[in-house]
Amino acid sequence: MEENSVFIVGAGTFGTALAERLAWNKANHITLFTIEPHVYQDLKENHRNTTYFPGRQINSSIRAVNTFTEAQEADLILLAVPSFAAEQTAQNLSPLLNKGTRVISLAKGLSTEGLLLSEVLPFDHLAVLKGPTFAVEIMNGMPSAFTLGGNREDLSFLRHAVLPSTAITLDHTEDIRGVELLSILKNAYAISVGIISGRYNSPNAEFLVITKALNEMRLLLEQYGCSGDTVFRYCGIGDLGLTSLNDLSRNRTLGLLIGKGFYSDMGHTILIEGMKTVKVFGERIISRGEEHTFPLLYGLYSLMYDHKDIHIFCSELLSLS
Repeated sequence: MEENSVFIVGAGTFGTALAERLAWNKANHITLFTIEPHVYQDLKENHRNTTYFPGRQINSSIRAVNTFTEAQEADLILLAVPSFAAEQTAQNLSPLLNKGTRVISLAKGLSTEGLLLSEVLPFDHLAVLKGPTFAVEIMNGMPSAFTLGGNREDLSFLRHAVLPSTAITLDHTEDIRGVELLSILKNAYAISVGIISGRYNSPNAEFLVITKALNEMRLLLEQYGCSGDTVFRYCGIGDLGLTSLNDLSRNRTLGLLIGKGFYSDMGHTILIEGMKTVKVFGERIISRGEEHTFPLLYGLYSLMYDHKDIHIFCSELLSLS
């Protein structure tokens, strides 16, 4: 059996869950990197990650490290860090890698300058992996799916070498930027669905908004020079559905709180991925005079940053006025 050396950067919830899941394939030799000393010691000494998965045992074959030394020999690097840490982590890691080392980013979010991460991460060979996957579901062994944005060699390597026996499935597109863009946009639209859910508790109203969201997402893909069809991949309609309709989603939960009237201090006391997305894309829409082209995203921006009345927001969103 040919062995695969997999180096996972980030031992938070998603990195740890993915390490555990990939260890199901006995051909995978998993190394899990963390910068958190207590997480490193816990993994190394107890085969646990109590900080992120209290009470769970971690596969003893997974090796914990706190340096990038072993990344130099890896067949695959998985970047599983928060978006705000992705650029700095990549800058520290990149000089140590062999030219052409296969790197796949799982980070979801914009760069500090508001760019797609694929535009700023300094790797020779970069693909992205996004999909309708909560970390706890990955950890619990539920069948799960991702979209791979990358070339067909990446797809073949994952499907035939890394993912067998893991119950993880893939669809594929070479539209890397489109996959990234959708993984960012769905957070904002999930807030809007959460608001409507909190306000009306109505499946009819929820799917009215989801349909509008898919149309706006497809149009934004085309504006960014991406394929509109990417919205039909796991990273598009799948991830939007998961994030919008399940209460494990922080973005949906924020929307629920707003819709029920329990939260109004926008942007000051909490940090949710979708809030930055709403701000960045709302400002873009206004600067381009496209308020009527993207009424859902613009309405959300007006509610969260221009103090629009929530009754007016909901009425306009549901086309009641």
